[in-house]
Amino acid sequence: MSGGFTIEGVSKTFDGSSSPVRALDDIRLTVEEGEFVVLLGRSGCGKSTLLEIMAGLQNPTSGTVHLGQELITEPNEKIGMVFQDPSLYPWRTVARNVELGLELAGVPKARRKTVAQEHLELVGLPDAGPKYPRQLSGGMRQRVGIARALATEPDVLLMDEPFGAVDHLTRLQLQRDLLRLWSEHKRTVVFVTHDVAEAIVLADRIVLLTPGPGRIARTWTVDGERPRELDSPELMALRDEIYSHIGGEPAEESVQSTVDSQVGL
Repeated sequence: MSGGFTIEGVSKTFDGSSSPVRALDDIRLTVEEGEFVVLLGRSGCGKSTLLEIMAGLQNPTSGTVHLGQELITEPNEKIGMVFQDPSLYPWRTVARNVELGLELAGVPKARRKTVAQEHLELVGLPDAGPKYPRQLSGGMRQRVGIARALATEPDVLLMDEPFGAVDHLTRLQLQRDLLRLWSEHKRTVVFVTHDVAEAIVLADRIVLLTPGPGRIARTWTVDGERPRELDSPELMALRDEIYSHIGGEPAEESVQSTVDSQVGL
């Protein structure tokens, strides 16, 4: 394992139509090895930009990101990435989509097939390999995206609102699946969401970013064993405290997540 992330003074400015746009301002954050950190905030606060900088997909205007002792300036085999859209190649079977990173790394074909099948089983899709993405539901395609990211055995997993495009019940199931995988393998996970309930369900630590430019407004450590009951007094109080810092009321889907937790969905 390569340790966690150390983010020192990361700022990012983009060229705007009339003037530069500062997306991130002096982000300083440490993510410990094996920790599950959620980046939370409203749309436009720079969550995805920060995640892409951590993945080496963008470079900061200033500041540095290290994974362990290694400076991150480009994509790295130790870092797996899962996006909201899994972007599966429609002309490749599910198994061959999972094999993609291994193929690019020069892993022999027989080994690629074995690893792909192992990871499809890991995400609950043991029979999906011969199918094509169009034959799968949205939730199943997202599982394939997770399997593809895990197949190269990265030390860390970066996830950019990966469950945002699926229906509510599928989202809850994917949250449970992700927590199971994380508890079994203890990879470092940094997860972007704008949903407070999702953050509370998943995180060891929640990092709230301010809107435009993104700065760290507050962090919370989330106590309690998983799976968590969102109707507990402690977690309801945490939810309300987070919303008070965001400046809004609990979203409908977050309230529904609380109800679902009570009935065991």
